[in-house]
Amino acid sequence: MPFTPYHFGPSGSLGLLVRRWLNLPIFLFANVLVDVEVLFAAGRHPHRHWHWHTLLIGGLIGAALGAAVYFAAPLRNLLARLMRLLRIPCRPTLASMILGGAAGAWMHVLVDALYHYDVQPFWPMTTNPLVHFARQHGLTQPHIRTACLAFWLVAIILYAAIVWASRRKRPIQKQT
Repeated sequence: MPFTPYHFGPSGSLGLLVRRWLNLPIFLFANVLVDVEVLFAAGRHPHRHWHWHTLLIGGLIGAALGAAVYFAAPLRNLLARLMRLLRIPCRPTLASMILGGAAGAWMHVLVDALYHYDVQPFWPMTTNPLVHFARQHGLTQPHIRTACLAFWLVAIILYAAIVWASRRKRPIQKQT
């Protein structure tokens, strides 16, 4: 998948839906972090450089990200303030941040595994059964890009619904 923006459609949609259990900012940031591997890779198989595009290594890196941000209290508090500013309820717990990081990395790996032949999601297994499954069922790269863009619209609608719901929950101020 061309660098990360396509990932924010499916990841943003899923992240907004599961934000009560997974820390949304960490979930989204883990999607970006996995692609750091591609920035430093050279050659025919950029998704195999450090094996970050695998469920195993990607999940560990995402979980480590969540734990690191949790224990960096100023950063954790900054993310909590950002979520309040965006009107997205968020409780940054250690479990939600570790799970959010792992799940965010896994989401990135799964989207890329459907798109790129060189991703090895189940490493150390060297094949990518997900890209073969997608191609056998008529899902080509343009189809996957279009689906990712469609999920952007879903994410925007979900965000709007969350903001609308948060405005309705405000207590009515009495006028004196």
